[in-house]
Amino acid sequence: MKLKLTLLSTLILIGGLAKAQDSLMIRKIYDEELVNGQCYSNLHYLCKNIGQRISGSANAQKAVEWGKKLMESYGFDKVYLQPVMVPHWVRGAKEEGAIIKGDKKISVHIAALGMTVATPKNGLTAPIIEVQSLKELETLGAGVIKGKIVFFNRPFDPRFIETLRAYGTAGDQRFAGPAAAAKYGAAGVIVRSLTETLDFYPHTGATSYTKDGVNIPAAAISTKDANTLSAMLKMKSLPAVKFYFKQNCELLPDAPSFNVVGEMTGSENPNKFITVGGHLDSWDLAEGAHDDGTGVMQSVEALRLLKVMGYKPKNSIRAVFFINEENGDRGGIKYAELADQNKEEHIAAIESDLGGFTPRGFTFEGISPARIEKISSNWGKLLAPYGSGVLTAGGGGSDIGPLAEKSKGVVLIGYMPDSQRYFDVHHTPNDVFENVNKRELELGAASMASLMYLIDQHGLN
Repeated sequence: MKLKLTLLSTLILIGGLAKAQDSLMIRKIYDEELVNGQCYSNLHYLCKNIGQRISGSANAQKAVEWGKKLMESYGFDKVYLQPVMVPHWVRGAKEEGAIIKGDKKISVHIAALGMTVATPKNGLTAPIIEVQSLKELETLGAGVIKGKIVFFNRPFDPRFIETLRAYGTAGDQRFAGPAAAAKYGAAGVIVRSLTETLDFYPHTGATSYTKDGVNIPAAAISTKDANTLSAMLKMKSLPAVKFYFKQNCELLPDAPSFNVVGEMTGSENPNKFITVGGHLDSWDLAEGAHDDGTGVMQSVEALRLLKVMGYKPKNSIRAVFFINEENGDRGGIKYAELADQNKEEHIAAIESDLGGFTPRGFTFEGISPARIEKISSNWGKLLAPYGSGVLTAGGGGSDIGPLAEKSKGVVLIGYMPDSQRYFDVHHTPNDVFENVNKRELELGAASMASLMYLIDQHGLN
């Protein structure tokens, strides 16, 4: 009995010391970031000196070259590029315009959806029909839809606390709506912007056509203008409402680009990896500050923090600037393919792609509920004082998703900031550096570095 008690006491003491060491390390990480953090100034350079970074553009290439130099300046063990071919869609001359034609003409705000085709040279004018879902297209059929512009007007469901869930339930209108409407002979598509905010900013974003289908022009309309259009369509006293819009986009041949990778090599397990990343590309309407400049700058900052503190990781840890998340996911796919070819074992991959807002915690995919509960019980207490203690089941992210198919046993982790403001700026001209809060950004970088440290020290199994 005395032996058992002594052994139990020893284990409790060891466990207590380990937690104390972890707590001290995390405190040091946050102190370093909040006093000497560099992610905010790096984000300023990315946004103001480079700007929008749509895949295949000259600015995307500038961002790749600058990102590589930035990582090299931090003295990581390895810094290199991973070549990848990416789609090269261009918006063309920015003379996008739209007019509601009823009893009077009303100009409205639109933005061509990513990967869509152009309208005829002089624009497209046609009767317009409002629908709430893809299912409604099937009900109406080609007899009603053919030759018309389809107006998808399903709003965000405000009942969701996490706004990403509202985005998920409304997003099929944009992702699949144009292709679905084309099957019934629609001349074009207008989609209500994916946000709960009422303003005049149209939200772009990718749409996807089927290989054997007809490609029709598609654009997002601002939420305020969507409400105006919907109200006019419901007024039976008006003459038949028509809609005019013009856009000049074009899909060019695929272009060469790169993922940017920085690595600190593991002292015990050099071929086991913990990856943290975000996507370097952005839409072309603004600077891509929250989507996803904050994510890439937090990712490299997490690695810099561990490096500057003299931390020697057991496993190799990487920061990755993925390319082409917005309209192809080619960077994430290429990273997973190369990891498989090189027979790398990925323990975990963390993605930051929900903006640089106040940290809340992390979501875990590819691990049992029981294990998540244990991680939450132990690590949640360590991260809770910094606002990042919510550790729960959920998705990882688009860029790291392909790893699940190529690297068995990898745990995908999504960085989870407060979501209430993200879709105010997401994919809009308003996604600029001035709308990022320095302290929120830095707290997120420190939380990511802290989680990487905990995974490296204790694993996830």
